[in-house]
Amino acid sequence: MYTLSDFDFNLPQERIAQFPLPDRSASRLLHLDGEQIIDRQFADIVNLLQAGDLLVMNDTRVLKARFYGVKESGGKIEALVERVLDSRTVLAQVKASKSPGPGVKIRLADAFTVTVGERAGEFFTLHFDGDVFELIEAHGRLPLPPYIEHAADSFDENRYQTVFNKVPGAVAAPTAGLHFDEKLLATLKAKGVNFAFVTLHVGAGTFQPVRNEVLSEHKMHTEWYTMPQETVDAVRAARAAGRDVVAVGTTSLRALESASQSGQLEAGSADTALFITPGYEFKTVTRLITNFHLPKSTLLMLVSAFAGFEPIRKAYAHAIANEYRFFSYGDAMLLTTQARANKG
Repeated sequence: MYTLSDFDFNLPQERIAQFPLPDRSASRLLHLDGEQIIDRQFADIVNLLQAGDLLVMNDTRVLKARFYGVKESGGKIEALVERVLDSRTVLAQVKASKSPGPGVKIRLADAFTVTVGERAGEFFTLHFDGDVFELIEAHGRLPLPPYIEHAADSFDENRYQTVFNKVPGAVAAPTAGLHFDEKLLATLKAKGVNFAFVTLHVGAGTFQPVRNEVLSEHKMHTEWYTMPQETVDAVRAARAAGRDVVAVGTTSLRALESASQSGQLEAGSADTALFITPGYEFKTVTRLITNFHLPKSTLLMLVSAFAGFEPIRKAYAHAIANEYRFFSYGDAMLLTTQARANKG
């Protein structure tokens, strides 16, 4: 039985990528195939996928979800939108010297006013005085992850979005998708690789470490996903043809596996709090493209469940020793589920 300490590792600060590479597909790719570790370039992905394989990508768009503002009393606050509830209401994390109560008005970005509503656990309900998406896009700041030390600029506003982003709602990027540019996608399409999309709005909880040594006691953060019928059809066609279903990122994988809990993939929209740890039996995804994840994180547990605890541990040690770049702006991995790897 694994505990939290099993998923800790020492990462030198200089291995955390602070900026993206000039070219999206110029990243390195650590290919983990069973026990075998192969150092590649991300562009090699073209040769590692076959005609008929299905790439499933998360088409969420990152919101400019961070705001600074002041309460009516003059107290300063910082707000991070976690989820858009409707066209005028959001859930947000609010940092202030004193938590604002219901009815308190807050001026955000010196541009518009929100009214505090009821609490929802750790979050505050904020009621906007205009369209949520328009105000966020016009006045918010891109919420780079806490381990990136510079403020977001216009370069980040482009590079912290995938080229296939479509549906606004995330507060963190589905970072495995950041490695794909239009040229690489066109090359894959010409080879006969198929594409399908899911939408999962990544929440700030993705960066939160697990704090319970007993993993079953961890309360998983929830995220909203949509599984289109055309994606279900594409997955069924790929599997019927004996081809791989390749999740681009842990967010796509969580959506696919969450929608497969009945035993087969089903279309629809729902909240997911699926917590994948070693021992989980994957129902839909056979390969995974992913970045390197934080120590003690749910995502490190997920990839350990996918490719095997020991193979992932050795792959991470190899990546650190060979100076791979870690986290959101870092390099990538290509993983195969243990069941498929064992079949050869």
